[in-house]
Amino acid sequence: MIEFIAENLAPIMFASLIVFLLLGYPVAFSLAANGLLFFIIGVELAPLSDSINLSWPLLNALPDRFWGVMSNDTLLAIPFFTFMGIVLEKSGMAEDLLDTIGQLFGPIRGGLAYAVIFVGALLAATTGVVAASVIAMGLISLPIMLRYGYDRKVASGVIAASGTLAQIIPPSLVLIVLADQVGRSVGDMYAGALIPGLVLTGLYMAYILLMTFIRRDSMPALPLEARTLGSGVISLAVALAVAVGIAYAAHVYLYPTQGENADILGGTVGVIVIYVVALIDRGFKINAMSRLAQQVIIVLIPPLALIFLVLGTIFLGIATPTEGGAMGAVGALIMAAAKSRLTMNVVRGALTATTRLSAFVLFILIGARVFSLTFYGVNGHIWVEHLLTAMPGGETGFLITVNVLVFFLAFFLDFFELAFIIVPLLAPAADKLGIDLIWFGVLLGINMQTSFMHPPFGFALFYLRSVAARVPYLDKITGKTIQPVTTGQIYWGAVPFVGIQILMVALTIMFPQMVMHYKGTGTGVDPNTIKIEVPGFGAGGGLGLPDNGGGLGLPGGLQLPGGSPLDQKPADQNGGAQPQTAPSNDLSQPPSFK
Repeated sequence: MIEFIAENLAPIMFASLIVFLLLGYPVAFSLAANGLLFFIIGVELAPLSDSINLSWPLLNALPDRFWGVMSNDTLLAIPFFTFMGIVLEKSGMAEDLLDTIGQLFGPIRGGLAYAVIFVGALLAATTGVVAASVIAMGLISLPIMLRYGYDRKVASGVIAASGTLAQIIPPSLVLIVLADQVGRSVGDMYAGALIPGLVLTGLYMAYILLMTFIRRDSMPALPLEARTLGSGVISLAVALAVAVGIAYAAHVYLYPTQGENADILGGTVGVIVIYVVALIDRGFKINAMSRLAQQVIIVLIPPLALIFLVLGTIFLGIATPTEGGAMGAVGALIMAAAKSRLTMNVVRGALTATTRLSAFVLFILIGARVFSLTFYGVNGHIWVEHLLTAMPGGETGFLITVNVLVFFLAFFLDFFELAFIIVPLLAPAADKLGIDLIWFGVLLGINMQTSFMHPPFGFALFYLRSVAARVPYLDKITGKTIQPVTTGQIYWGAVPFVGIQILMVALTIMFPQMVMHYKGTGTGVDPNTIKIEVPGFGAGGGLGLPDNGGGLGLPGGLQLPGGSPLDQKPADQNGGAQPQTAPSNDLSQPPSFK
C-alpha cells in the first residue's frame, strides 16, 4: 500500500487539492497547505520511489520563488487596471454612456439591449473589471428595461453577459494572468484576444436581433416620450462624415513626414476637431448639430480616447502593459475630475478595492508556488503531460478534453483559481503538441468566461442579484408598480449566453487565424533565394595571403607559402613533372577519410 502511494503521489496530491477546494477552504491556503502536507509525505516516501525528488533542503527555494512573484513587473498591471476601472465606475461614465447610447438605439426594437452590449464592450475596453461593469449596468439599465416592458430573462441575461466581456476584451485582468502563466507577452495576448472579443460582442447582438423576430414583444422600442434627446441621426452621420474627411486630409498632409504613423495621427486630428466643434456648438448654443449628435460625440470620445491611451500605446509598442495601465489610471482620474466627481472618498474606495484584489491575487500566487514546488518534485507535471498528450485524437482530442474539463471546473472555481491552478498544468502539454500558447491562452480565456455565467455559482449572476430589485417597487417615472426580478429569471436568462460563449470556443478552434493574426503577415522571403557572399581580404575578393613565389597560384585565393608539401608535384618515371589534374569527386558517395 505504501509503495502504491509513493508511485502515485502526484494524482493523489491533485485529487486532494480538489477535495480541499470543494470543502470550501480559501484557495490560497488550500494550495499552500496541500503543498506543505505532501512535501512532508514526499520526503518520507522518497526512498520508495524514483519519481519523488524531494528533500528538506528544497524548502530553501521557497523564498526565491516568493520573491519572483512579488518582483514580477507584468503582474503590476493588475492594480493599475483595477484602480482605473473603479475610478471610472465612480466617475459616472457608465451612466452617461448607457443613457446616451440607449437614446441612440431607442427607436428600434431591442434598442436598450443593443445599447447595453455596446456599452458593455466599451466598459470592458476601459475598465477590464467584470464586477464594475455588471453592477453599473445593473443599477442603471435594468430599471429602465423593466420600466418599458423588457422580458426579465432577456434583460438580466444581456446585462450579465455584457459585463463578462471585460474578461476577454483587452485590457482584461485574466489575460494578464494567462500571459504570465503561459510565459508569453501580455501585448501579444491582448492583440490575439481583440478580434475574438469583438466577434463575441457581435454574436450577442445577433442573438438579440434573432429574439426581436422570434419574440417581438420581449424587447419593445422606447416610446417617443422617453426619447429626451429627440431625433438627429442624420446630423450625427454628417458630423462623422466630416470627421472622416478631416482625418483623411490630415493623413495625406502628414504622410510625407510621418510615414506609417500618419493614419493614426490623422484619425486623432479628426476626432479632436469634431469633439471641439461639438463642445463649442453646445457651449455657445449655436445648435449646428442636433442634441443627440452633440451628446453622442461628447460622451463617446473621452472613453474612446482612454482606450487609445491604454491599448493603442500598447499595440503600437510605445508602452508596456504596465505603463499603459499607469497611463489609464491617470486618465481615469482626469475624467473623474472633469466631471467634478473626483473626491477623497472616491480615491479612498478605489485604493481599498485595488489593495484587496491585489492581495487576493498575490496570496493565490504564493500558495500556487508552494503547491507547484511539491507537485513538480513528485513529477506531477510529467504525469499531467503524459495524461493529456496520450488523449485519442491528438491535438484535436487534447483541445476537446481540456475545454470540457475547464468548462466543468468553472462551475466551482472562478477564473483566477483556474488560471493559477489549471493553466500551469495544461500549458506544457499544449506546447509539446505544438499548439501556439497565445492562441491556447485566448481559447482558455473565452472558456473561463463561462465561470461568470454558470448557474448557480456565476459571479456575474451574484453581482446582478445584489443590485436587482427583490421586492415590488413604485417606478418614479411611470407611477406603475414594477415586479421584482427573481433569481430563477436571472439564471435562465444566462443560459443562452453561456451557449453563445461555448459557440465562440468552437469558432476559435475552427478559425485560429482570429487569434494568430497577432504574429503579423511576415516578410514572405523565400529561403531558396537567399545568397550569402563572404567578402575576402585579398585583391581578388578571397582570403588573400601573400604569394611568396610558390603557392597554389590562385590570384586572390588561399595563398600558401612556398615549400609547402602541397606545392610539390609528383615526378614521372623520366624525372619530369606530371601535369596536375583535379581529382573527380563522386558527390553521390560519402567522403572517405582514409
